[in-house]
Amino acid sequence: METTENSNVHIDLSQKKTTRRQFLKNSCSGITVASTVAAGFPYIATSHAASDLPIRIGVVGCGGRGTGAVLDALQAATEVIYPMDTYHTEDAAEGARAAARGVQIVALADVFQDRLERCRQQLQKVGMPVSKDRCFIGFYAYEKVMNLPDVNYVILATPPNFRPAHLRAAVEAGKHAFVEKPVAVDATGVRSVIESGEIARKKSLAIGAGTMRRRENGSCETTRHVQEGMIGDIIACEAIWSGGELWSVKRQPSWTDMEDQLRNWLYYTWLSGDFIVEQFVHNLDVINWVLGEHPVKAFAMGGRQVRTDSRFGNIYDHFSVEYQYASGVRCFAMDRQTKGCANRVEEVFLGTKGMARFGLFRGWGINLKSGKQWRFSGPRNNPYHQEHQDLINSIRSGRPINEARQLAESTLTAIMGREATYSGQSIEWEDAMNSTQNLRPPTYEFGPLPVREVPMPGKYKFS
Repeated sequence: METTENSNVHIDLSQKKTTRRQFLKNSCSGITVASTVAAGFPYIATSHAASDLPIRIGVVGCGGRGTGAVLDALQAATEVIYPMDTYHTEDAAEGARAAARGVQIVALADVFQDRLERCRQQLQKVGMPVSKDRCFIGFYAYEKVMNLPDVNYVILATPPNFRPAHLRAAVEAGKHAFVEKPVAVDATGVRSVIESGEIARKKSLAIGAGTMRRRENGSCETTRHVQEGMIGDIIACEAIWSGGELWSVKRQPSWTDMEDQLRNWLYYTWLSGDFIVEQFVHNLDVINWVLGEHPVKAFAMGGRQVRTDSRFGNIYDHFSVEYQYASGVRCFAMDRQTKGCANRVEEVFLGTKGMARFGLFRGWGINLKSGKQWRFSGPRNNPYHQEHQDLINSIRSGRPINEARQLAESTLTAIMGREATYSGQSIEWEDAMNSTQNLRPPTYEFGPLPVREVPMPGKYKFS
């Protein structure tokens, strides 16, 4: 699981200075359909790509998200327009239709046999069987997938701690990659991902990100209006994810510490990055996308007030972060996972002419001070499908998407908020990017693995 540095690739980790006008121009000037969508603008998917290059997929991480992602990829290959109500069908002919369009699932890898088998059974139901000799188990099973010469597209959906090493292995093996969010749990991993993105660029390999909000046609259209100046100059913004508790799995007597933590990976910072990183990265990615920049400083508070049982590992249950951007915009970000409370998931941008609202469940709209309103009223696409179709089309067109840096920067935005909360100190972007923090355990093997203490602000030290 070691992530190695590549001394032959020079990476500039500093923020590229781009004016708002330049950013908008760059976002609007995509020369292909795929690159236009990568910039965050909608299009209607075509029924054919620029070439008939076969897409042969290997899946690394066969849990719920990995299984969902591979089914999304199959549906992306069989449909033209994807409404939100066509999510994960079990059509037995689906696999045959995908294969007819050159997309096949050919290998699976996971640490756990039972999770791999559930994924394999789901693929069998949709007519895409994977032979047992192409199913690999263990911490290093991903290496066997990367070594298969016919695999040219990998889905990386393990817990976030593993993704930097898996992405590095993919690009070094010459594979295109779809990487789930977030892409790391610490700055060491973030830097590795940025470097992997540069290696991929030199090799003309595609890297697609699981930040699906950039693939929602409602979000894309609203972003276009905001970036074109409909609400004027942005003054401030807010990002909110207030939801309930998520799943947990009861520990079994036969499980070691490592197995228990892997099966409940959400609740351990070394695996998930805490939920501000694992979940809230979606909201923060929208903020960075619309503003066209990453924050320069974070000041925060939060804690572990309600979700205190040991089965919830060592993560917090609420965060509140003020992010400052170089443009002068401040973002007020609140994230909570507590049952029995009011739920709300949205981003709001306040401008000199009005306000724009991005609602994951409530839709998208703009209210102007003049009294005029705009609402996104078109049918919603399925962004989980769209992200795979865009990635496949970019590969086949010879203009590969590379979203490694934007995903890495959104991940670091969340990490910076976490570290500001844990420590109780203001954290600046350059300090976060250059942090030596590395949350990996000493070894990847089943056995004892003590849980790190819950961080206490004022005592915990950011490094």
